[in-house]
Amino acid sequence: MRKALIIVALLFAGFAPLVRYHPAPSPAPAVVTAPPQPGSGGSQAARTVDGSVVDTEFGPYQVRVTFSGTTIADVQIITEPDDGHSKRIASRAEPTLRSEALQAQSAHIDTVSGATITSEAYARSLQAAVDANGS
Repeated sequence: MRKALIIVALLFAGFAPLVRYHPAPSPAPAVVTAPPQPGSGGSQAARTVDGSVVDTEFGPYQVRVTFSGTTIADVQIITEPDDGHSKRIASRAEPTLRSEALQAQSAHIDTVSGATITSEAYARSLQAAVDANGS
């Protein structure tokens, strides 16, 4: 009987933090419109949109997407975790993720082997930027 009470008490103690956990809401994506590039005729101004910050178990990730009309012209990681290991993973995965996004013209991209969490966070932030652009 005593063991059962101890087990029940430990279960309650283990679940208490889960009940109290409330994730912080993600801020709305920032939208910045850049002036037309010289020689572009000004017909489709470049528009820069920051995706939402995606919190992972290793830290936050966020991308900045440059659009020309509805076309994705560039994608950059602007927020990444502070630890060296995550920075190395992100720096190795970013060129592949960028290439995939530019080719797909969407957030429907393959994950990079060995950088699954980075890839998923990149895609979620990219999708938020695409949604904010109305593409």
